[in-house]
Amino acid sequence: MTPIRTLALGAILAALSACQAPAPPKSPAELAAQAAAMTPADPRLADLYAHACKACHAVAASGAPLAGDRAAWAPRAQKGMAALMGSVVSGYKGMPAGGQCFSCTGQDYQALIRFMADQPVN
Repeated sequence: MTPIRTLALGAILAALSACQAPAPPKSPAELAAQAAAMTPADPRLADLYAHACKACHAVAASGAPLAGDRAAWAPRAQKGMAALMGSVVSGYKGMPAGGQCFSCTGQDYQALIRFMADQPVN
C-alpha cells in the first residue's frame, strides 16, 4: 500500500472511531452491582471497605454515592479531599461520624475515598 493510501486509511479509521456513541449511563442496579463487586487491591483497605464502607456505598437505597459511580462522585471530588475528610470525620447526612470505621486512619480514609470515587481527589 502506498504511503498516501495508508495515511488516508488511517484518517478514515480515526474519523470513524471518533463517531462512536458514548456508552449509555448505567442503571442504578448496574451501578450497585459494580459497587458490590469492587474491592481495593490492598488487603487492609479491602477489609476496611468490606466492614465499613460497603454497607452503604454498594447499596443504592442508602443514598450514599456508590463506589465506582464516577458521575455521583465527580462533584464531591471537585470539593477536594479536605472537604470530603471533614464529611467522613464529622459525619454527613445519614453517614455517621467516621463512617463506622473505628480502625481507619486519616490515610485509610483518603485511600478509601479515592478508591470509591474512582478518580483523582485533591
